[in-house]
Order: sequence, then structure tokens, then C-alpha cells
Amino acid sequence: MSEVAATVRHMTRAIFHTATTLDGYLATDDDSLDWLFAVPGADEAEAAFAGFLADVGALVMGSATYEWMLRHEGLFDAPEKWAGYYGTRPTFVFSSRALPRVPGADIRHVEGGVREHIDEIRDAAGAGDVWIVGGGDLAGQFADAGLLDEIRVSIAPVTLGSGKPLLPRVLGADRLTLVDARTAGQFVELVYSVS
Repeated sequence: MSEVAATVRHMTRAIFHTATTLDGYLATDDDSLDWLFAVPGADEAEAAFAGFLADVGALVMGSATYEWMLRHEGLFDAPEKWAGYYGTRPTFVFSSRALPRVPGADIRHVEGGVREHIDEIRDAAGAGDVWIVGGGDLAGQFADAGLLDEIRVSIAPVTLGSGKPLLPRVLGADRLTLVDARTAGQFVELVYSVS
């Protein structure tokens, strides 16, 4: 590996950036995010997101997240929406089955564990970060492999009682360090470094 490639690889961080309910769920049991869009002040919370996205070179997501995007955003009828959200960034979708691709988007379906694909993902990200879009289990796989660098979670004033958990793993305080906390509308954003 060249010295430049080694430097780029060293700088690339894997960041799980997501929103969760107050009781720690990403989505309802049937993968709905309607609770998120019903929170007043979401526009204010999204305002800082453009700064985060500017530093992202590649995205990774699980199949449930990807399929939710396809359904919720109607991406086959309006594939240009994908570029509106994510630009031309390469997106790695982890799935054990074949999934349809959004026309014109750089979607790369991969099977297996994150460690098997991390070099390809980091290379695709270039000097940018890797955004783990969702879900919680995929972020957990990055944590299990020692590849998760940061967790950015926006907590909404909503409880669901059950659903898809934020991060279905045990990460002790010895692995998480709070580096930032701020409010945006009715959301609180917490940023933790992961060791």
C-alpha cells in the first residue's frame, strides 16, 4: 500500500449517525419512522446535517434501511431523489439476497461481514468518513469488529415501547467517551467516540 493510501485509510472514520426515540428505538417493529417525522423542530435538527454529510465519502446500510428508503421515498419512480439525499457517494448495502438498485446511483451490494469489505469501503470513501446509515445491528457489527469510531445519535422526545433497537450490543463506559452534546429543536444530539 502506498504512503498516501495508508494516510487516507488512517483518516477515514466509521460513524453511526442516526436518530432514536427516548427509549432507544430506531424504528417501530414494522420498520416505520413515522414517529420521527412527527416531531416538531425536525428542520432545525436537520440543519447541521449538511455539515456532517460534507465530510462523508461513502455510506453503508443494511437491507432493511435500504428497502425502507426504496419504499418510503419512491426511488424507482423518482431516482433523482437518491442524489438529492446522498449525492454520488458510493453506497454499500449489506444483504444476503439480491436487491434492486436505484437507477443512476452507485449502489454496491455486498454479502458477509464488515471486516471482509472494510478495505473496499474505505477506499471508496477516499479521504471522507464512512457513514453507517442503519440499522443498529450493522453498526453493532462494526463495533464487534473494532471498526466503529463514533456514534452520533439525535434523541427525539418520543417513546415507542418496542421496536428496532438503537444498538443491540453491549458497549461499556470504558469504550464510549462523550465528546459533544447539543440541542436542536426538540432533539438532543450526543456524540461519542468509540474505542
